[in-house]
Amino acid sequence: MIINPYAFGVSYDPDAQAFFTASGLTGATNLTAINNLVVALKGFGIWTKMKAIYPMIGGTAALHKWNLKDPQDTNAAFRLVFSGGWTHSSTGAKPNGTNGIADTFLISSGTLSQNSTHISYYSRTLSNNVEVEIGTSSGNNPGDAGSLIEIRTSGISYYRVNSGGTYITYIDADSRAFYVANRTASGVINGWRNSTKVATGTTASTGLSTKSLILGAYNAGSIQFYSTKECAFSSIGDGLTDTEAANFYTAVQAYNTTLSRQV
Repeated sequence: MIINPYAFGVSYDPDAQAFFTASGLTGATNLTAINNLVVALKGFGIWTKMKAIYPMIGGTAALHKWNLKDPQDTNAAFRLVFSGGWTHSSTGAKPNGTNGIADTFLISSGTLSQNSTHISYYSRTLSNNVEVEIGTSSGNNPGDAGSLIEIRTSGISYYRVNSGGTYITYIDADSRAFYVANRTASGVINGWRNSTKVATGTTASTGLSTKSLILGAYNAGSIQFYSTKECAFSSIGDGLTDTEAANFYTAVQAYNTTLSRQV
């Protein structure tokens, strides 16, 4: 379905319009939310740093699969393929914690920079289980893992980007938030919760995974640590400066507020 960008006097950013055209997304609130998100990300200078943006909008798997940055229905464009148990609704996509994953087909070693990478996940679920929301590695414990693990046992969030077994951590009472694991140099890694940098570290980067990043679990060849946290947004891309990371939250929170699903 092609959306007329000039219907009722409304015009949209060309990248937002491309998403509407490809996905068939409808509804004035949905279109406004996506358009404002794209405009905000561009205004903050973040849009060009993104490889994949999953806005999880529209309430169905067929709509939640689209990559806002490159809305083509192909593996090469990093659109999602959902498998296992998921619940799709207007508030996002929720994996079942036992077999639900979404494959991004984005392989770090072919797409990302070892010393400049971020991964993000907007969680709407309170859970204190051993779960990975977005993650990859070439094996069980190699030196090339990237993973964002919110609220594992004892209420600790773990962040790791393109390195071995060392995580930076944050004692976290509530897993309902926007999380970003972020690397900007070989010895510079930080973790964000909403607009606040809550963890920093100097662990050197040691490699890029040859397995695809997945949402809802950890892809180490075998799938591990299935999540139950509802996703209202996720992204993969280059590393973000502190200002960009804070502004990223502002844009994503405004997006989810427009959709009445903010936490």
